[in-house]
Amino acid sequence: MRTLGGEQVEEAVAGAVALLRTATDRDWESVRAGRSEWDCRYTAEHVAGILVTYAGQLAGRATEGWVPFEITFDEGTGNEGVLQVAETTGVLLAATLRATPREVRAFHPYPFRSADREGFAAMAITEVFLHTHDIAEGLGLTYAPPAERCADLLARLFPHVRPDTDPWRTLLWATGRGDLPGRAPVTEWRWRNNLVIPAERLTLQGVTPAAAADLAAGGDGGFAWIDGGPFQGTRDAAGMLVKAYETGVHRPAWGVFALVRREDGRAVGGIGFHGVPNEKGRVEIGYDLVEAARGNGYATEGLRALSAWALGRETVTSVRATTDPENTASQAVIVRAGFTRVAGDSAEGGEAGEGAGQFAYELRG
Repeated sequence: MRTLGGEQVEEAVAGAVALLRTATDRDWESVRAGRSEWDCRYTAEHVAGILVTYAGQLAGRATEGWVPFEITFDEGTGNEGVLQVAETTGVLLAATLRATPREVRAFHPYPFRSADREGFAAMAITEVFLHTHDIAEGLGLTYAPPAERCADLLARLFPHVRPDTDPWRTLLWATGRGDLPGRAPVTEWRWRNNLVIPAERLTLQGVTPAAAADLAAGGDGGFAWIDGGPFQGTRDAAGMLVKAYETGVHRPAWGVFALVRREDGRAVGGIGFHGVPNEKGRVEIGYDLVEAARGNGYATEGLRALSAWALGRETVTSVRATTDPENTASQAVIVRAGFTRVAGDSAEGGEAGEGAGQFAYELRG
């Protein structure tokens, strides 16, 4: 799986600085940066500031809000000086990313109030790409970051956006900076870092399209699995997530989650929704565990946590789980999680209940 970390941040900053250095003799303050309301000088300062801000969030393990600091520039600092600061803050963020354990999350407001180190790396690279584009547009320079990296950013931070053949153009469109044929202009946008739901011994960590593609292809999805993992059911669910992403119908909060142990950060299984809630407010859940993790109550704990989260949404009135009649272990998990066996349809969009050869269970709020 292609990861996003310190090396990728440094590459993004180096590419941006190399281009902008060709125009440091220009007046950046009198030129508007692309479609934004900022001038080119202020935009460059913003990039430097956001890089050190993200480093501060991770280094300080901030969980409740932004660490209350900012950088200022010495009076008389020229354009070259601004770029030097951007290089420096990029190095600081890269070093912080390398020193931050995978399981650490720090505050970021969009949309679930936290991000991990890869999320902060992705946001930083996107900030660099987009604002360098803005400045370059204002100064009449040509800028286009690597398409492969843009695809990585889209699959990490824009899971709700259907990918296109030109990732850079798609990223510009998704952030209100350009047009795509057949798609309405974007006027408002936000990052979408993955959802993480806490449980007692586990955390349920949302799987991004980037991670899902790797899992479906036989990789680890960026997770540290216990021996024997992931289970095939998790790979199959990841493949379905990728298909939903590619067709533009993936809804990140209603996707797939890895079950990760708090004690050692190791993934023990997968759990997720079969889709968004239907018109009746019903949503269906499926799950599996790596064989070596079974018998420890992890599936029950994960099912309780994800069901509680779902029933806390206004659009959800009930959670459904189904299992084969011979799968008594799964039935025990579902019952321990508080579900009651019911008759009727068990799948979103069709009659597939006990009459179709499966036992259906339901939990209501």
